[in-house]
Amino acid sequence: MTRTLSRGTRVTGAERTQLAAELAPRYAGGESIRDLAAETGRSYGFIYNVLKEAGVPLRGRGGNTRRKKD
Repeated sequence: MTRTLSRGTRVTGAERTQLAAELAPRYAGGESIRDLAAETGRSYGFIYNVLKEAGVPLRGRGGNTRRKKD
């Protein structure tokens, strides 16, 4: 289980790499970025960037895409 991180603290270097290594398989296993953010106490954008920097293939949006009906 991933630890909760203090809000506002910088996560860089080896700690950021380790966090990405912990979160990547969970995201690949189906957990959402929002779930991971809530559990770690960090923002959606922070988790998104950590996964993206780690080269994790990100899923597309789910739900309503708000397209106009023809």
